Amino acid sequence: MSITFNADEIFAMAVQIERNGQAFYQQAADMQKDEATRDYFLNLVDMEKQHVSTFQNMREQFADVGESMDLYDEAGQYLATMADAYKVEGSPKITAQLTGEETMEDILRLAIGLEKDAVLFYLGMKDVVPENLGKGKVDFIIEEEKQHLVTLTAELKKLKA
Repeated sequence: MSITFNADEIFAMAVQIERNGQAFYQQAADMQKDEATRDYFLNLVDMEKQHVSTFQNMREQFADVGESMDLYDEAGQYLATMADAYKVEGSPKITAQLTGEETMEDILRLAIGLEKDAVLFYLGMKDVVPENLGKGKVDFIIEEEKQHLVTLTAELKKLKA
């Protein structure tokens, strides 16, 4: 028996993953002594909030593709748990491991690795979404995650220059 998802379910997971990303960057910001570094991470918190809103709007746009998931119903809770379990952007397990001793470079490198894992996660999830259930819509999430990578990598390069 193969497992399939629809685009709405993937967007539901994406919303949870972005919320986790918010928590990760908020914790990173809270631990910073340097105001400029704190502000940079707070900007990333705002970016993640925008992505939550974008993905929620996308869920509404694609509501005609498959059955919509409510994050408070049993299936929605399963998807949220699944999103939390993967070590991708904002993984609660990774966020809990931040000690405050990490440098900005350490956090950026960690975030870049998690974003790469997120891209791979969504590429894999795309494979279990049939065309008729919105497979092509998952590309939007993948492109957003790639943009995260570009943003973080550019900041790391600036930091190292």
